[in-house]
Amino acid sequence: MNQEPNQHLYDKYYPKPAFRGGTLPFYDACLENIPKGAETLEIGAGSANEITQMLANIGTVTALDIDPDVHNNTSAAKTLVFDGVKFPLLDQSFDACVSNWALEHVADPISHFREVARVLRPGGVYCFRTPNLLHYAMLGSYLLPHFLHLAIANRLRKMDSSAHAPWPTYYRANRPARLKQLVMDAGLELSSLAMVEPEPAYGRASAALFYPMMAYERIVNSRPALGTFRIIMIAVARKPAATSERSAQECTTNEAQ
Repeated sequence: MNQEPNQHLYDKYYPKPAFRGGTLPFYDACLENIPKGAETLEIGAGSANEITQMLANIGTVTALDIDPDVHNNTSAAKTLVFDGVKFPLLDQSFDACVSNWALEHVADPISHFREVARVLRPGGVYCFRTPNLLHYAMLGSYLLPHFLHLAIANRLRKMDSSAHAPWPTYYRANRPARLKQLVMDAGLELSSLAMVEPEPAYGRASAALFYPMMAYERIVNSRPALGTFRIIMIAVARKPAATSERSAQECTTNEAQ
């Protein structure tokens, strides 16, 4: 039976089920905020993946990506290819939008959040997970030329040769303060922003990498104030409900009384 490299270290220091990693908290955010039966747009969905499967158990999923490989996503009810900026979708057509490890690849995050706000119905929610540029791994990725990122990223995580090469990254929305500003400027409201530091995924290549990365994880998880330097940002943004008409009706009723 094949085991992940250095799996004994992960089993020792990050035992399941006590350690929840970075995926389960993202699942929780989606399940707690996306209503049953929702029509959901998954942005950057790619081909078959666990997130689409999870969303399909909630309601109906439209998978959107720049890569035609999205048409192989059999968990989605509908698949669409787009230009990376403009969503080929009608206004107010979804109850929820979701993106998982996609926002870091967006060159124009202002347009991205505006498009999310446009396609969401009033009261709709956007759940997303993306890395934090203020983390050492992301700073390294940001500073490295893309060809070097291609050469080492999957090796450090000990991913096999069939794994997709990393897409180009821009990190133009990947600081907590910048993220909050983008959400607000798009007319959305940030309901929650959780900073998560899970097991050191980039430490699989060797124990020499694992131990200092584990020490970093222990430090940034030791105090809430150090959350700014954790690797994962899990956010929930909501489009305000359409209350203006209801408020006007209430005012008219009160005046009549």
